[in-house]
Amino acid sequence: MAIIKAFLAGRRFVSTAGAGTGTGATFSIAATAFTDDSGATATAFPASFAYYNLYINGVLQTSDTSSVTTAAITIPDGDVLDPATPIMVEFVVN
Repeated sequence: MAIIKAFLAGRRFVSTAGAGTGTGATFSIAATAFTDDSGATATAFPASFAYYNLYINGVLQTSDTSSVTTAAITIPDGDVLDPATPIMVEFVVN
């Protein structure tokens, strides 16, 4: 039997903490506040993905640091970050 590799691709989105709204547990950044790999403004995050990685200031975060929907990423207490802090979300889609 032949081994068939699963299709995997990455979709990366970049913004800053200053683009977020809310405070404490409700702090979130809308998908439309991000740009994609081509520099275009995102319209939504992928609806179906294997997993995602969140990088805050270039540091990979643990899975309990955020939750994501197609419309936004929620980062509890993210409002304490400096507004210029880079936020990158990488979705691995299959």
